[in-house]
Amino acid sequence: MVNKIFTFLILFQFCLGNEGELVKFTSANPFSFYHIITDLENQDPHEVHGILRFPAGVEQKNLPLVIAAAGSKDWADHHLEYLSMYRNMGVATFELQSFASRDIKSTVGTQVDVTTAMMILDAYRALDTLIKDPRINPQRVAITGWSLGGAVSLFSAWQPLKDAISPKSSFSAHLSIYPPCIVKPEKMKFTEAPIHILIGELDNWVPAAACEDLVADMQSIGVDIGITVYPDAHHGFDREGPLVVEENGYALSDCRFRMRADGAVLMNFFHIPMTKPYLQKLALAFCADRGPTLGGNPVAREASYNFAKVFMTKHLLDYKK
Repeated sequence: MVNKIFTFLILFQFCLGNEGELVKFTSANPFSFYHIITDLENQDPHEVHGILRFPAGVEQKNLPLVIAAAGSKDWADHHLEYLSMYRNMGVATFELQSFASRDIKSTVGTQVDVTTAMMILDAYRALDTLIKDPRINPQRVAITGWSLGGAVSLFSAWQPLKDAISPKSSFSAHLSIYPPCIVKPEKMKFTEAPIHILIGELDNWVPAAACEDLVADMQSIGVDIGITVYPDAHHGFDREGPLVVEENGYALSDCRFRMRADGAVLMNFFHIPMTKPYLQKLALAFCADRGPTLGGNPVAREASYNFAKVFMTKHLLDYKK
């Protein structure tokens, strides 16, 4: 199966001409943040890949870069539209292929086969690889993501996690689009890079209220973070298409968890660390419903793309002026 995936990606790259390059690097499969912080050196290595693309008509030298992480249903058209927009701005892009690298198509309804921890490790390993490329400016690499990838973008700025993975390499900005904010760190320490969350007011997959609470706590200690909540918008507001119910998805509106400094997320009862898949599933069974709503909102969609363009311009391009 891995060979079939590799063949597909080579053919895909060929169809794109010189626009896309397959980049491989070594990561691992830590289930949770706890496994990264306390046991990263003992995680079995796993080869991961992504697709690097460059803007047309500009010199491929010292370019800013956006590393992007998809959601629980993997890559979709609206994700790629953001990346196309960034390249039109003169920014290189990297599509992190955490799912394809593990032969997984979706984590909806389980959230254990490809986890936030795995994807954050992938993102930093990709960063460590890409900043060695002379075509990339190592000081101007932002990260963005949607839903599960939004959590990757948000919590890749959590200092204990970053220090455990890559003490020297840093992202210069984090744009997190409808992330799950249901985990609150006891050690509220984040990097100095700017962070912003975009989320829908009516999101019942990952509740906006949890993000508003987390942002308020982070702002109170001086973290450079902001949030935009789009009225009358659901999960996936930036996609095109009507509202649908994702029958197997978790609706997390009633879930809130604490996270210790060692990365262990605690159940709400007995404070048991969710360090194994069955423990996470058990905890969610007591707080989450099924069947969240997913679908586009044209007003929020346009606003989100506009915000993303301004955000990346400010943090990746304005330094040249």
